[in-house]
Formats: sequence, C-alpha cells, structure tokens
Amino acid sequence: MSEQEWRPTACNLCYANCGILARLDDSGRIIEKVKGDRAHPVSQGYTCNKAARINFYQNGRDRLTSPLRRKDDGSFEEIDWDTAIAEVANRFAAIRDRVGGDKIFYYGGGGQGNHLGGGYAGPVRNALGMKYTSNALAQEKTGLAWMNSRMLGGGWHGDFHHCDVAIIIGKNPWQSNGLQRARVVMRDIGRDPERTLIVMDPRRTETAELADIHLAVKPGTDVWCISAILARLVQTDRIDTAWLAAHATGYERVLSQLQEVSVEEYAAFAGIPMEQIEQAADVIAATNRIAVYEDLGVEMSPNSTLCSYLNILLFLLPGAYGVEGGTYLSIGLNGGSILGGRGDVTKEANGYQVEGPTTPVTGARIVGGLTPCNSIAEEILTDHPDRFRAALVESANPVHSLADTKRFREALESLELLVVIDVAMTETARMADYVLPASSQYEKCEATFFPMEFPENFFHLRRPLMDPMPGTLPEPEIHARLVEALGVFRPDELDTLKSAAQGGLNQFTAACLPTLGDPKILAHLPYVLYRTLGPSLPDGTAGAAVLWGLCQQLAVTLPEQIRAAGHKGEGADLGDALFRAILESESGVVIMRSEAGDETQWPKADGKVQMLIAEMNDELDKLGQYDLPKRTDEFPLLLCAGERRSYTANTVIRDPEWRKSNNPVSLSINPIDAGRLGITDAGAARLITKRGEALVLVELDDRMQEGTISLPNGQGLTYPNLSGDEEQTGVYLNELTDLHDRDPFVGTPWHKHVRARVEPVA
Repeated sequence: MSEQEWRPTACNLCYANCGILARLDDSGRIIEKVKGDRAHPVSQGYTCNKAARINFYQNGRDRLTSPLRRKDDGSFEEIDWDTAIAEVANRFAAIRDRVGGDKIFYYGGGGQGNHLGGGYAGPVRNALGMKYTSNALAQEKTGLAWMNSRMLGGGWHGDFHHCDVAIIIGKNPWQSNGLQRARVVMRDIGRDPERTLIVMDPRRTETAELADIHLAVKPGTDVWCISAILARLVQTDRIDTAWLAAHATGYERVLSQLQEVSVEEYAAFAGIPMEQIEQAADVIAATNRIAVYEDLGVEMSPNSTLCSYLNILLFLLPGAYGVEGGTYLSIGLNGGSILGGRGDVTKEANGYQVEGPTTPVTGARIVGGLTPCNSIAEEILTDHPDRFRAALVESANPVHSLADTKRFREALESLELLVVIDVAMTETARMADYVLPASSQYEKCEATFFPMEFPENFFHLRRPLMDPMPGTLPEPEIHARLVEALGVFRPDELDTLKSAAQGGLNQFTAACLPTLGDPKILAHLPYVLYRTLGPSLPDGTAGAAVLWGLCQQLAVTLPEQIRAAGHKGEGADLGDALFRAILESESGVVIMRSEAGDETQWPKADGKVQMLIAEMNDELDKLGQYDLPKRTDEFPLLLCAGERRSYTANTVIRDPEWRKSNNPVSLSINPIDAGRLGITDAGAARLITKRGEALVLVELDDRMQEGTISLPNGQGLTYPNLSGDEEQTGVYLNELTDLHDRDPFVGTPWHKHVRARVEPVA
C-alpha cells in the first residue's frame, strides 16, 4: 500500500469519535499509523493519545472467527452460519411461543462508536415480540434523561467553544473528552482572563488544575455545593426573573426553597470554603453565556438524579438556556436526543406512583425505554411468571460492566438461552449458548448517533477500511438472516422495492414512502431498507441504508435547519439530499445548522421549560437533614470504581499491551492515608468491599482527597497472552460493587461511591 494512502475513519474509544486518517500496512489488515483528519467538520485534526492505538482493537488475539455453540460439557464448538442462524431463531421462537416474547431480554445495541449495527436489531425484537431492553446508558444517564424529558423536552449540551463560564461537574474532559477538541477547549478557557472555568470534583484532576475555581467537594456532597451556589444567587437577587417569567413554569416553589437554604452550612457540609461559593455565584450572575457539563462522577453517586436536576437549574436560573454561548437543547440524526426519556409520575398519598412503563417483576421505572441495569438480575432470579427467560446481548459485555458480577453471572446462568453477538470472546460471550462473530468497526461501515452539537451538528459515516475477517458478518447481515429464519416476509414480498432501488435513490424513495403506512413494513423497516436499498449503495455501505429513514424523518421535522446547513430540496427530495451528502462525505458532514432560541429549543407543548419536578423538590427539602450513605469503621474509605486515565477505555480494546503507562492498573491513594495504613508506593495491598476483595498495586497520589481511593476503568479483562494462556490484568471492578447501592428513582449504580477498606500485604 502506498506510503501516502491515508483513509478517513474515526476513533472508537469515546463519545467524541474524533475524525482520523488511518494507514494500513501492506497486508491491508493492520492499522500501522493514525493521525488527525483536518477535513473532519468538528474535530478538525484533533485527537488525544488514544486514537493511535486502535489497531489493538482491530487485531486483538481474542477476535472471533466462527459461530460457536456450547456443548454439553461446557466447551464450545465451531458451527457454520446457516446452522447458527437456524438454531438461534428456532430456539428464540420456541421460547416466544411457549411463554411470550416479552420474556426474551435484549441488552446492548451498539458499542462505543458502533451504533449502525444496533439499528438493525429492532426487526428481530419485533419479530420475536421482545419488549424489554437495556444498555450501558441505563447505568449512567437515565436520571439525567428523566429530568431532561420532564424539564426541557430533550437533552442539552453546553457551548463550551463560546461560553463565558464553563461548569464541569463530575468529569475530567482532559482524559474522557465528552466534547469536541476537549483538551484544546479546556486549555483555552483556563488561559483566557475573560472566561472562567469552574470544576467540581473531589480529585485535583488534570482539568481541575486548569480551573479558575476548583470546587473540591467531599465525595457525594455535590448536591449541597450546587444548592449553596443556587441559593446564593437567589438570596442575593441575582437570577434572571424576567427570563424565568417569560420562559419557565413552576419556578416559584424552587425559588422559595432556595431562599430557605443555609448557604454556609451547605458549603461546610460539602467541604467548600464560603469564599468559593461566593466567587462561583459572582461569575455565574455576571453572564448568561454559561455552558454546563455533568458526567459519571455525579451520575454514579448518591443523589444522582437530584444532582442532574440541580445542574439544569444552574443554567436556567441565570437565563443561560437557548442563548448564544449558553446551554442548548441538542438534536441528532435520530431526530431527538439520546438523553431524552419517559416516565412521568403522579404523587399519591402513599408516595410517587409511576405512570410510565415499568419492569415486569420489580416494577422498576423504565426511562427512555431502558430497564435499569441494577434491576436485571432481579428480573431473572425469581419464580415470577413474567421473569426473563432468555437474552440476546449485542456489542456489549454486561458481565464485566454491570454492578455485582457474581449476582449477574448467577442470573445469566439461570437463563434458558443466552446468545451473544460480538467481535471478541468477552466475559459475557464465555457464558453464552451461542456466540455470533461480528465484523469489526473498521471492517464495515459504521457511525455513532452521539454527535448532538449546536449550533452546527454533524454526522460521520465511516467507510470500511478493510474486508471483514473471514468467518464474521456485520450486525445488519446477522439480524437480516435472523428475520428471514423467523419467516417474517415471503421470499418475493420485497421484490418491488428491490427493483426500485436499482433504478436509483429517487425511484426508491418514490416507491418506499407509500409503503410506510403498512404496519409490517414500518415494524421491520431497517431490515426492509437493508435488503432493498442496501445492495444499491456504494463502497460497502449497505449498512447505511437505515439512515435513509432517519434522513426522511428529519426532513419532515427540521427542514429549515437542514437547508441552513447547505442541503437543498423540499420534502422527500430534501431527505434524499441529506442522505446522499452523508454517503458522499467521507470525513463527515454538517447535517443541520440551528440558531440560538429557535423552535428546536422549545419542544414542550407550552413552549416553556418546567422547573417544578415534585420528587426533586421534595428531595431538595430533605437536604437539610444532611443524609448521606455513611462510612463505617469496617469500610472507612470511598472507592471510585472506574476512573478514566490516559490509557483506559470502555473495554473496546481488550489487549493490555495497548497501554503506554508505567503503572496503568494501580490503586491511587492519598499519601496521608497510605502512611496511616502502613502502605508504601508501588506496594501491594488488599482492597475489600462488602461484595468482594482484590489484590492491588498502590500508587501514592496527593491529588486524591484523604479518605478516597480510585481504580481505573476497563480492567480485569481475561485475554490470551503470546503463549495462548489466558491472563487477567488489573482489578475486575464489578466483583467489588453491589447492585443494591443505587439511585432510588432510576436505579443507576454508585460506582463512584463504593465503601471500602485497604489493608497492607506483607
């Protein structure tokens, strides 16, 4: 391959999915070099250090190359694809016919940067009558989604590129990104004397070291700190009451509650000097160009849903919503936000009763269609007639990533059938009855639905860099074959649409749009598009066929924004123009351009934001009780189970050799704590929680608060070494976490607030 042949794609290791250029070696299978893609409309050549290591994902030694079936002795045997598809379809159908398809659970639907494949699971789920689903968002973002939906009507995103004040809560963008060009943006704000960076984090992170104001809260006390800042604004009459009167409802009780807050007491409980509370309030009161970002540090801690509610108030009270340089509602290609949600409630005498969907056994609240992850085991390990009996897991590894691995393993072992679709032999795949090998993200066309920027939003369809590894299939093809094995359509039923697609996109659109009134077509539309439009698409992009439907939907709902981005046409022609632009733009394309305050910002029926959320306002009243899960003599430390570091990712890369770090798996601890416990730097120790224990290597870090410890995410994976023997590197965190430590409203786990102790090992 030519030394100059660079091909555009994207990094798949975090939300940002930065555009990159990759160069393959002469074999065409190894990604030998990576650099930033300056043609990408948003990342513009930026990458962090992790993108250079994606070949460790592409060519891992545990890649799957054949469908596998579990034998009676527990081992696996290779089988051909026809056998695998037929047996999986027949066994799922038998469970559906005997006890109902709602007893078949679906988990996953697209890993990090790997979303197109998940878009094709819907037809299989509909064919089987599957009702309940979940994925990783349900242990991270559902509290935020629930508040977003009820308060704003969708998810929000701060304009960190143009704001005057940036507020980062429970996040370290220097390591975890979360916004485009994160390190450049954080550094620019920190250096600009006219702008203010506020970081709320117990640890002095790399981002906190750039901050003008580092609010080093005691772990778990974020809600008291935020309430103190909000109360300071209200009590000194420095909120935008005119904006609230014009754009919000239900704010009167909120303001009344904040008037009663003891600001000094709340600040003291959070461990924050009163001068910092005043300083933060001063800069927030001075502008409405305020961008806010919250993440897992607060979303996986006590009071997480309340914290999300208060974080929204941080930009509503100053009127910093829907204005230039402020915080905006963000819309993606799916026509909405991944951080929307459902689950309205009504308050009755005996408490809050859920009006929206709930899980069949425990009655847990379902937000955004997602079953709470910490409830899944409880929905299986029971004799309840509506318990889950089988599961399909796709592009996900819940055995490793969800709380209380021991309990979760027990649950999966009790299922009648477990089928896993994945690229590698994961911890979950090892428990499956069937394993179906998917092609990697660089062997098929792929995309992410995460980008929801404002005012310009973009979409990046990535072309395959190489042919699929022999023995693997892309997820759209796996799902299509399952739909066919389930007999959903007659062999000739889609011939008219297939013929239309061969005549070009305009002819296909004219033929397909009238069929969308057919409930059967609509329920299985991704399959229909893949088998009809897909074969006519260029350069291995058949998997992009599902985007046609989304483009047509967006052309109906937001045509002005699409045209503002340079796409031309009306109605279906506009949808086709957007679809063509996505197919033709190898480095990504701006799909929408909005304006501050336009109609995209006010989707609720009354055109206003709703600030009175009964459950959260009641919780706000309770903060004066200073109730927080207590440390004990047995467990005096708080473990952050899953810190993002320079060489950790969401287990997309399983090969431990990808890390360039002297000590990438160590337990960080404050030197004062270590000295008190008799633990030395680089020494061994035993980490103990109520659910388990592990041996750890210790690293002293004075950026940690006393009484806190942390371990990196993505560790504890089982991976074959060069000799073929399997080894585990680092601590398997969820063998230490407890599924009962969770948010009472949406069930998100307290991974960042695990009570623990550390003992020296001689």
